[in-house]
Amino acid sequence: MKIEQVYSHQNGHEHILVHRSRAWEEIEEVVRDVDAEACRTKVSKEKTMRGRLLFSPTALNRAFAAQFGEREWTSTRTRYWVTADHRVIRRTVKLPPAEQRRAITAAGYTPIETYNQTDFVKDRIAVEVQLGKYSFVAHDLFVKHMAFFIGDIIDVGVEIVPMKAMEAEMSSGVPYYERALHDLMRHGRGTPAVPLVLVGIAP
Repeated sequence: MKIEQVYSHQNGHEHILVHRSRAWEEIEEVVRDVDAEACRTKVSKEKTMRGRLLFSPTALNRAFAAQFGEREWTSTRTRYWVTADHRVIRRTVKLPPAEQRRAITAAGYTPIETYNQTDFVKDRIAVEVQLGKYSFVAHDLFVKHMAFFIGDIIDVGVEIVPMKAMEAEMSSGVPYYERALHDLMRHGRGTPAVPLVLVGIAP
């Protein structure tokens, strides 16, 4: 496969190129080494594409996982504590998890443990390959990468999605670069407040 488009939000791409250039080279290698045509294994049952052989998100995800795994990118989970009172959350959101729990309890509320998990992390960079439903991209960009950034686990989040031309060869509901780019830019240059790199891939 190939990287066809890159958008840098809050200098995310520039940060990687200057401070983690080898990590970016590995991301490029991973994309290059994934054979998209070998993942064209899904026979469509959709009315408008019945019988067509499409790119399989499951097969593509396995291929990306194998390539990132070979380069020692690992899955990472960040835990945190929440409650229903927005004033308490405002005070605790940037605290370490143990302090969040204590602060919520001290305020008279029951702390609820939850977490965010990202597939590939290395050298303070998180990579999500999003080939599922479009809503998952928004969660990655505005929630997941932010949680890891606030938790001081990463400096940059990378979101990899197919270009529209590739998405047209997949099941309906899959995200694509052009739409994700529009949604990201619509929020303005300062939101989300985490450096990101949006990557559009194609066969």
